[in-house]
Amino acid sequence: MALFRRSGEKHSLEIAMTGVKLGDRLLQIGCADVALAAALSAKAGMSGRAALLAAGDEDVARASRAARRAGVLMEVMKAPLGKFPYDDASFDLIVVNSQDGLIAAMKPEQRVATLQEARRVLVPRGRIIVIERAPRAGLGALLSRSPVVTDPHYQNSGGAATALRAEGFTAVRPLAERDGLSFFEGIA
Repeated sequence: MALFRRSGEKHSLEIAMTGVKLGDRLLQIGCADVALAAALSAKAGMSGRAALLAAGDEDVARASRAARRAGVLMEVMKAPLGKFPYDDASFDLIVVNSQDGLIAAMKPEQRVATLQEARRVLVPRGRIIVIERAPRAGLGALLSRSPVVTDPHYQNSGGAATALRAEGFTAVRPLAERDGLSFFEGIA
């Protein structure tokens, strides 16, 4: 049960699902969970590169504080999500933290631009992982946080998996749905 996890295991599921490892060049998009961002950056280590793109000044400040508290190197930058400030093939892995509905709530053209940019900055055969809140039913739905506002077309057309395929990612698949989270993977 999640209430009884030890603090060292707080993000073990997310770290395992992303597959981030020492030396990876990691780009994170979104600040839904800044402690997770710091934990993923720590896994890339000093031999890798950890960067995070945020859409607003408040998110930049929160992510920077989390990185300092965790003692990790993480480049935190504010940039429009449809135009990444990185060269082509700059990253091995991209993690889109959409637990707060970042991707689902975007206008379709912004979502398309964001995923196209993600594909552009990934190395050939690089991976993208999208983390979203899993829809809950029954008692879980009543006790969970307020629902995330989503674009109905996004939800009705298949969500993250369909959006990734539409922007040219291959081998797109759901990795897992556990602890209230859904994980999707695609290859550039």
